[in-house]
Amino acid sequence: MTSSDFRPAVLDLGDALLRPWGRTLDLPGGTVPALVAAAADPQIARWNPLRATDPAEAEAYLDRCVTGWAKGTAAAFAITDAADGSLQGNVALLWTNQAEGVALVGYWLLPTARGRGLATRATTAVTQWGVDTAALRRIELWHAVGNTASCRVADRCGYPYEGTLRASHRYHGDTYTDEHLHARLATDPPLN
Repeated sequence: MTSSDFRPAVLDLGDALLRPWGRTLDLPGGTVPALVAAAADPQIARWNPLRATDPAEAEAYLDRCVTGWAKGTAAAFAITDAADGSLQGNVALLWTNQAEGVALVGYWLLPTARGRGLATRATTAVTQWGVDTAALRRIELWHAVGNTASCRVADRCGYPYEGTLRASHRYHGDTYTDEHLHARLATDPPLN
């Protein structure tokens, strides 16, 4: 796949839309303020630190998303409410080995979007999009061992648990945290 084959897309979940992040994304109240507010959420800060704690960082985040799309190395989607366009969360694919068709999926939701199955539906949609559009062969999902909500999302999305990565990532400060590794193959049976 070349970057010319890789185009931003909008994925429709019915009650939510997955829209490419970028400076042209227009969220109610402004995209930059929405990102700064999301970065301030304690659960997002704990499990998936969003480098957008001030307007300059939020703008840099948007630029990184645009660059990822342009280079064909990452696909970051804002999860927005289909009715009012408000930000609900994020789901993204990051190619870890593009030549081998391997990517990492990650997500976060704002408090008002949690508990409705939205992370599961968004992750499932982006997974299928990655297989169909970007020729992904293997999609990995890593989460801190203590993040039981992400473990449930992985299970519901058909990402079997493959093992524990010991002291693999720093979520807070200098302490490395164990992570669970889940993965889904393009050849796995479709979910019902």
